[in-house]
Order: sequence, then structure tokens, then C-alpha cells
Amino acid sequence: MNFLKNHPFTVQAHFKSSIVFTYAIKKEELKHLIPQPLTLDTFNDKWGFIAVAMVQTKQLRPKGFPKFMGNDFFLIGYRIFVRYRNQSGKNLRGLYILKSETDKLKMQVMGNLFTHYNYTTTDITIKEDEDSKSIFSKKSNFKVRLRSGGLETELPEYSPFSDWKEARKFAGPLPHTFTIDSRANTILTILGRRKNWKPQPVQVLDSQFMFIEDLKLQSAVLANAFEIKNVDYHWDKGKIERWK
Repeated sequence: MNFLKNHPFTVQAHFKSSIVFTYAIKKEELKHLIPQPLTLDTFNDKWGFIAVAMVQTKQLRPKGFPKFMGNDFFLIGYRIFVRYRNQSGKNLRGLYILKSETDKLKMQVMGNLFTHYNYTTTDITIKEDEDSKSIFSKKSNFKVRLRSGGLETELPEYSPFSDWKEARKFAGPLPHTFTIDSRANTILTILGRRKNWKPQPVQVLDSQFMFIEDLKLQSAVLANAFEIKNVDYHWDKGKIERWK
């Protein structure tokens, strides 16, 4: 039944909110984390990127199913920005999944049945006050606090980007997600499609992700943080090709 994990049907959802924190890391520290035939998607041939995406989904379901059959989940993905040149010669930008988390066991079970993302379940707490939002997890040991901003918001202190326009190119979502089967020399590609994707900068007041810290990346710095709201999104059925 392993073929079921290859994203065998299109899935759709509404993103109530998607907050993406992107960390820049010197490319030499990231290369060992991605398998062939993927290569790093880099900035100035120096920086690679790991993004932490926190997504509040509504009515997630197979495409064509009525909305009432969908489910609401909180999803967290830790991803490396990568590139892949496919058999037709196209240079695709996308994501390689390092870790996936969700707030509900149902999503863990179904996600691991139909994808290779290896979901685990964790606790998620969201608190909002007049001018900021906090999201944290005791089990996963992360915490963030942020405030809505605009183009006048300052970039994170050590960001390699010169302005938000430049940072926007690495704000996600990258169109493709890749899964590699090194034994069979195949690559599974899933294309994401969205409408009305308009990332807005956020000011990060505090951020700590133990998963990032555990990677022992000496050069990691927060490069940007964006939020999008109220976006319809769907993931196409997966496509497999041999790369070797």
C-alpha cells in the first residue's frame, strides 16, 4: 500500500493564516541535509534557507468533496528551499521537507497515509492581545511572538536582504514539494497552487525553534517573516519520474 503515500489525489484547503519564518544559513552548512538530485536554492551564491511555516487550515479535503467534509488543522512544516532540474530540462524551485507537525491525531494518521511528510502530533497554543500574537508549544519547544507590520517594518537585524522586496522572493510558498526515493532513484513532485497570495511583513518580537537549534547551524539568522491571510490553496496529485 506504499503507493498511497505518493499523494494520489488533489487536496484543497482554505488558509485562514500562514506565517512563514525564513532562516538564512551559509550553504556549506545545509548541503548535507538534502539528497541528490536536489540542489540548494541560494541567495548571492552564499545563503541557503530553512523556512518554518505555521498554517491554520480550514476545510482541508480531497478536491471535489463538499466543504462540510473537510477538517480544520494547524500545520507546521520545516523545509529547505531547493531546486530540481527535471527530465524535460525545467529548473524547478521548491521545498524539501525536514519535519511536519500538526495539532490533531487525525491529520497525523491521514497525512502519513497519503504523504511521505512523517507528521507527528504536538500541542499548539495561540494567544492574541491588542497588538501582538503568540504561538507556542511545550512538546515541540518553540515559541514566537509577532506583530503585524508593513513595508516600513525593519527587516530582522542580521538579515542578508537589503529590503522587503528582495526578501519577498524567498518568502514562500515555492511551487513544488519534492520527495526522493534514493533506492529507486525516483523523485515525487507535488505542485501547489494558490490564489490571492499577498505576503505581508510581520515584526518578530521573539522566536525560538528547538528543531532549528538542534541542527547546530552556526550561521543561522532570521532573514524574514511574512503572513498571508484567507487564501484558497490546493496540492496537485503527485508526479513521479526517474532522475538517474
